[in-house]
Amino acid sequence: MRKSGILFHISSLPNDYGIGTMGKEAYEFVDYLEECGQSLWQILPLSPTSYGDSPYQSFSIYAGNPYFISLEVLEDEGLLKKEEYADIKWRENERYIDYGTIYDNIYVVLKKAYLRFIDNADMKSSLERFSADNPWVEEYALFMALKTVHDGRPWNEWEEPLRMRETAALRAAREQYADEIDFQKFMQYKFLEQWERLKAYANKKGIKIIGDIPIYCAYDSCDVWCEPRLFELDENRVPVVVAGFPPDCFSADGQLWGNPIYNWEHMKSENYNWWTERIAYAKKLYDIVRIDHFIGFERYYAIPYGDTTARNGEWRQGPSFGLFNEIIKRTGKGNIIAEDLGIVTPAVRRLLKKTGYPGMKVLQFAFDPTGESEYMPQNYSSSNCAVYTSTHDSDTALGWVEHNKRRDNKFCREYLNIRKNADIPYALIRMAWQSTADIAMTTIQELCGYGSEARINIPSTIGNNWRWRAVKTDFSKENADMLRRLTEICNRKEK
Repeated sequence: MRKSGILFHISSLPNDYGIGTMGKEAYEFVDYLEECGQSLWQILPLSPTSYGDSPYQSFSIYAGNPYFISLEVLEDEGLLKKEEYADIKWRENERYIDYGTIYDNIYVVLKKAYLRFIDNADMKSSLERFSADNPWVEEYALFMALKTVHDGRPWNEWEEPLRMRETAALRAAREQYADEIDFQKFMQYKFLEQWERLKAYANKKGIKIIGDIPIYCAYDSCDVWCEPRLFELDENRVPVVVAGFPPDCFSADGQLWGNPIYNWEHMKSENYNWWTERIAYAKKLYDIVRIDHFIGFERYYAIPYGDTTARNGEWRQGPSFGLFNEIIKRTGKGNIIAEDLGIVTPAVRRLLKKTGYPGMKVLQFAFDPTGESEYMPQNYSSSNCAVYTSTHDSDTALGWVEHNKRRDNKFCREYLNIRKNADIPYALIRMAWQSTADIAMTTIQELCGYGSEARINIPSTIGNNWRWRAVKTDFSKENADMLRRLTEICNRKEK
């Protein structure tokens, strides 16, 4: 069935507390999606962020970001007083997140809620049940407690007994930092509780959530610290090689991502249990799962650790269908979108076809004046794909056309039969919705016709990404009526 929706991360929701949360504004956005006639809400990874604030560089593949916990909901539960959070100046500008201010204040406020929580015997027993139902939270809570007492330093800078996970050192740490560990568990409990309520509300409204999981783990993560055997690390648990992308016409030095590479042979010897458990959990958390950098499962680029560019890396063979065969056997075949952007080799195409997963088409890549681009809807070989007007890594449609090559712009305007750049966003939405793709997605920025000032991320840069937020006036009835009617005309609205 043909579907459509909006890509819009939790962090970009409007409110008075510096960053979007799972509070009333999230529910209002679900209502807005319904008003727009949409059936899909795509978000970015929900994991806790670290230096750089990227949701793709997290302390854990399982944990949720405490920043997204609604303080208003905690107040409703009697765990906070209004003045304990409402009197804080959370932001300077309603359009941009100030992560420094969030970091300095959110844990102080959540700690107050935690102290009231543990005073209630019934609430405390619910935390114990949560821990029993989510085994991953024990190691994560210990990891974050240790980061806290080490002033946020990465685990590879801790004292050797903890760095190397010696049994006696871990036992002592669990006893010494028991209260901080329980605080970390509390935040995860409240995160998941609020998320499950929000998802249930969306599902009741006929809206499915598309979640997102990065291919790689951050080196400074609970996952690498706890299971070093699954990564290419030396005897001192230092990476041997790291992930990235080779030099190309866009970057003479390539891209140095820095994530440790998986030890695929060891993962294979364990029947890819780590991956199947990860996908199974993601399928519980979301209705549909987008797997980032799908091409990296067919072949991946490995760069010697310590190199300052990606020039000396090499391509290596990935696990290919061996991994996905196990994932399909144990978690089912459906409800996955493969982000197959990049250098798509014949082997990647074969892997995608074998899995049956829909790949991605981004319309900003479509306007080659030859008309032969695989991203141009007239060239789609199958409806089993998801088409996007733009993504979190690209410019907005208006920003893209304003900074694009003049030749491609001319072709774009001719193809879309428009004269002004300002008409590009809606024209691309219409183009996506009219395509044969089973899934069509746009963004709030596109719906509002915003330029580069509303861009979420510029890959390979740090310091000013992941900050953009919507304001309440962005969710206009005029745009909702327009998108709803287009969705009906293009047969994407559920009957």
